[in-house]
Amino acid sequence: MDVSLTRIAELVGGDASGDLNKNIQGVAPFEGAGPDEVTYAGNAKYLKRINETSAGAIIVPHGFTDDSRNLIFVDIPYVAFATILKYFNPPVPPDSGISSSAYIGKNFVCGRDVSIAPMVMVADNVSLGNGVIVHPGVVIEEGVVIGDHVEICPNVSILKHSRIGNRVRINAGTVIGSDGFGFAPDGEKYHKIIHTGIVQIDDDVEIGACNTIDRATFGKTWIKQGVKTDNIVHIAHNVTVGENTVIVAQSGIAGSTSIGNQCILAGQSAISGHLTIGNNVTIGPKAGVAKSHSDGEVVSGAPEMPHKIWLRVNRLIPRLPELFKKFSRLEKRVDEIDGKENESGE
Repeated sequence: MDVSLTRIAELVGGDASGDLNKNIQGVAPFEGAGPDEVTYAGNAKYLKRINETSAGAIIVPHGFTDDSRNLIFVDIPYVAFATILKYFNPPVPPDSGISSSAYIGKNFVCGRDVSIAPMVMVADNVSLGNGVIVHPGVVIEEGVVIGDHVEICPNVSILKHSRIGNRVRINAGTVIGSDGFGFAPDGEKYHKIIHTGIVQIDDDVEIGACNTIDRATFGKTWIKQGVKTDNIVHIAHNVTVGENTVIVAQSGIAGSTSIGNQCILAGQSAISGHLTIGNNVTIGPKAGVAKSHSDGEVVSGAPEMPHKIWLRVNRLIPRLPELFKKFSRLEKRVDEIDGKENESGE
């Protein structure tokens, strides 16, 4: 595929300079790009090294100047790079149709251009929208409703009565709608609490591989529009995750907690149950969150604390052995002074 510099700039809503007729044939990282490829330099680190790349064109932020290179000026270079990468690598949809080795239950409702692969199990009363792709090994239980242009990757299980919106991607091995971890103790043993609610996933969500999202005890576990989760994320019963929130690998959210819009939960963070996390909150890696937080807070550590304090604490930790020795010497010196004073007083 040959695309002119001018056309690439149009694709990302940017402005081009240099050889506007330069043909680009692909996309590559900064260090490995060749003379027929486009790359990006999104921050000062790479802009200072711009002469080190052999790329035929470079995506840069507005305001950067270099008359010697073919440049594409945009507001956010990384987003533009992602757009161009998708343009040069369009997905290849499978052929539409239902495999003869798939099991389809009663009262199945199916939109146009649906692809259902071999070894898929679709239970009764399931509804799929237009352009849905279901890969091998998927289980879709009774009463599930799935919107348009959804892709369900291999070995995903979507359990009874779950609701999936439009343009959702669920990556391999994920389980949507399993029972939450609910047991009532009587002092000797635990009695299972039946979960009668559902999971609702809104539009434009991407769920990573091997996620587990539990159905609600009552009502719904709710993943709102635009949420992105990494691999190996657990979301417990009755949790609400706000719009455009990002949850990174190995994070867990306990039951009945509400996460606001546009939050970031970094890797291996753990959120306790029945909390309210506001909008635009950032939770650092391996943080253990035990209390609610207001809009815009940034916390780290276990138990969590304001990120700036956590940075100071972590700078001190390597010095603790040295500080302990100093403290011990001071303590010994004070004891010696007290002893001499007592002797003089006698």
